[in-house]
Amino acid sequence: MPAVRGDGMRGLAVFISDIRNCKSKEAEIKRINKELANIRSKFKGDKTLDGYQKKKYVCKLLFIFLLGHDIDFGHMEAVNLLSSNKYSEKQIGYLFISVLVNTNSDLIKLIIQSIKNDLQSRNPIHVNLALQCIANIGSKDMAEAFGTEIPKLLVSGDTMDVVKQSAALCLLRLFRKSPEIIPGGEWTSRIIHLLNDPHMGVVTAATSLIDALVKKNPDEYKGCVTLAVARLSRIVTASYTDLQDYTYYFVPAPWLSVKLLRLLQNYTPPSEEPGVKGRLTECLETIFNKAQEPPKSKKVQHSNAKNAVLFEAISLIIHNDSEANLLVRACNQLGQFLSNRETNLRYLALESMCHLATSEFSHEAVKKHQEVVILSMKMEKDVSVRQQAVDLLYAMCDKTNAEEIVQEMLAYLETADYSIREEMVLKVAILAEKYATDFTWYVDVILNLIRIAGDYVSEEVWYRVIQIVINREEVQAYAAKTVFEALQAPTCHENMVKVGGYILGEFGNLIAGDTKSSPQVQFELLHSKYHLCSAATRALLLSTYIKLVNLFPEIKNRVQEVFRADSNLRSADVELQQRASEYLQLSIVASSDVLATVLEEMPAFPERESSILAVLKKKKPGRIPDEVRDSKSPQPSVIPAATINSTNNTNSSSADLLGLSTPPGTTANTGNGLLDVLGDLYTTPKISPNTVQQNNIKKFLFKNNGVLFENDLIQIGVKSEYRQNLGRIGLFYGNKTQFPIQNVHPELHWTEFNKLNVQMKPMEPVLEAGAQIQQMLTAECIEDFTDAPVMSVSFSYNNVPQKITMKLPLTLNKFFEPTEMNGESFFARWKNLGGEQQRAQKIFKAQGAIDLTATRTKLAGFGMQLLDGIDPNPDNFVCAGIVHTRIQQVGCLMRLEPNKQAQMFRLTVRSSKESVSQEICNLLADQF
Repeated sequence: MPAVRGDGMRGLAVFISDIRNCKSKEAEIKRINKELANIRSKFKGDKTLDGYQKKKYVCKLLFIFLLGHDIDFGHMEAVNLLSSNKYSEKQIGYLFISVLVNTNSDLIKLIIQSIKNDLQSRNPIHVNLALQCIANIGSKDMAEAFGTEIPKLLVSGDTMDVVKQSAALCLLRLFRKSPEIIPGGEWTSRIIHLLNDPHMGVVTAATSLIDALVKKNPDEYKGCVTLAVARLSRIVTASYTDLQDYTYYFVPAPWLSVKLLRLLQNYTPPSEEPGVKGRLTECLETIFNKAQEPPKSKKVQHSNAKNAVLFEAISLIIHNDSEANLLVRACNQLGQFLSNRETNLRYLALESMCHLATSEFSHEAVKKHQEVVILSMKMEKDVSVRQQAVDLLYAMCDKTNAEEIVQEMLAYLETADYSIREEMVLKVAILAEKYATDFTWYVDVILNLIRIAGDYVSEEVWYRVIQIVINREEVQAYAAKTVFEALQAPTCHENMVKVGGYILGEFGNLIAGDTKSSPQVQFELLHSKYHLCSAATRALLLSTYIKLVNLFPEIKNRVQEVFRADSNLRSADVELQQRASEYLQLSIVASSDVLATVLEEMPAFPERESSILAVLKKKKPGRIPDEVRDSKSPQPSVIPAATINSTNNTNSSSADLLGLSTPPGTTANTGNGLLDVLGDLYTTPKISPNTVQQNNIKKFLFKNNGVLFENDLIQIGVKSEYRQNLGRIGLFYGNKTQFPIQNVHPELHWTEFNKLNVQMKPMEPVLEAGAQIQQMLTAECIEDFTDAPVMSVSFSYNNVPQKITMKLPLTLNKFFEPTEMNGESFFARWKNLGGEQQRAQKIFKAQGAIDLTATRTKLAGFGMQLLDGIDPNPDNFVCAGIVHTRIQQVGCLMRLEPNKQAQMFRLTVRSSKESVSQEICNLLADQF
């Protein structure tokens, strides 16, 4: 074997060759131990080693470490190499430190001092070595030691370009470890302007840094959008000859282009600056135009680079979701990739089209590729591509193509890979329910699902079909007939037996008139499956049998024989044994009237979100469908209306905690001369000296003026007005007594001060008898919030200290701006906001008889725009509005669906921000 060259270090080359030539592990360890002993003796010897020798021995230690052996000496010699002026010696020293020195080492102070010396060097190579070492170690100690020096290097005009690159990447590494390292203020602008640097390498490194900074503090770095668009424009309009050093296979600066496009995805479309928006649109159109040009090279690197930029541009278009032309063009471009021979391209095209299918602008364009997507689902060799095709079919499905897509998915399900069958079953079940115009079709689809892929049909699916059949009288006879026919198959899945047992037990009488499905035939058919089923299914069938006894007394004797069978009465399964014995006695003892009462038909289930959706959310958190209409399933019991509508009582700790009661009107007390200018007085009992007022601020959701607190001593009223993210609140303190109230001192407390800024002006400390004074507050909504500020008012009355604590009526809905929309725009946007992180839903019992006029009046005062004539159901209410905060504007849609028969409401809120949807939903729940 030829000797290995070791950068002029002959001893190192010989040592490596010796290691390679070892015939066994034992020989290798022996040679290494010999070398370690030699190095140790050299380091401890009296003879001073020169830089070359130190470098050689440190290199050997590094090589031994990389072979998997522990190194416990040589660290000081490596640190000494840092002070060398020779690049090769300094490089080995930094390499050893980066790999072997622990951040808790006693040498860390010496290392930091050496690095500081190199950072101040005029030699850019030495500076780069130091920066690379800092980044490689990347500890908090390094961040604290160099947190001020590296930003200076980055933005200094004297720093060379190659050093700026390293400084940007080093700063990024430290920022990920210690986010507080990046200074704010003027540094923000200087870092952003690195995007204008003439050196492409500096811009590439700076873009990575700015992208990380934007994710943490988007508002502070918002200025980068204009510069990023400008730089992107220069790149995409340039010829590959213009950027010769940064062109990769005829594609100008593909890595920088991708980074800039990703950076822009941190922000909403730059609508505030039409020039920037227009320039960005031109850039994206240019990228599409270049994608249509004939390839300049047949090599795969060329197509990879070009497609990387194209797909990132499409991701930005999908993120912005504002330019219909670009969205449709993106869809058409992706459609061409669906027939590309590259598997990865087909997969990425399907994945991107899934996102496009959720946009109101491109949904129809995606549907044009339905046939190709169906072929992909059936014919693709790669299972991941087939699964992506299933996802796309699910996303593009609507009322016009639902039956065709469901039929194709059912047909494919018979031969589908086992890894995707369960998810396909869930999606078929959801689509069938969601877009069913005729529920006989829905029943057929679910029974087919059970027949084709019964092992993958979860309990939620067959629960769901039973709920829907019970709630829809028009489909009950058809379901009974269909399931009866399905059970006649020689082999029948257990889930089919469960569905058949439940439906025939409830509605078998609807088909009993036909001799082919007489009561005796129904019973014998079900019982023929009994011995093949699990204990849980047998328990369900026993319940079915007792129900059949109620429906058809003529088969009572035959059923009683089954109950008496030893396999049931003496079953090892306690549940089966108990059911058999109890049902047997019930059939013997009870009269027909008692049986009819005990075994009456199941009542309709109250409306609730389909449980199948929850299962799919767990499997596919990023792909959440719209709610299924007319969904009905059991829900937990709610508090009785009589309990909720209790009279407000400030002495009780449970007084009106839900804020649902309406205070009774009373006559104003004019004896003390105090005028109630707010017109919302009602009597409350006396309070103790320290009172936490249970005034739920939800009563102020639909109004801005009213009495916030009142007792025998003081009345506190509120008047407020709001505009966009700003609000002005006037508090009115009224003394209801014949004596002055002294030392009035209000204070505000709240935890979300970074989301809501409230300033309170000072007020007079004395409130004279019968007088009223005003205090003004200003509020600014910085970000969506959930907790209203708490105000405590302390004062003295007859030298007795008093303290009142209450919440201010500052809720998120106060910062709504009403928005007008037509029906098409509303439901298109509604569908687009269907993701799990965009929607919130609650179902609750009405507080009394549903009064649509009162509900409308409340919603009109909530802050959103009531949209008339939008919903197909005239009883439903739909609203639209924009929540204004300093950080962003959040579009919000709301739909309230009353069910007069069930005395229930279903409230659905959708917005572009999860926390906003949840808070608006929480505010409105139980208010009607």
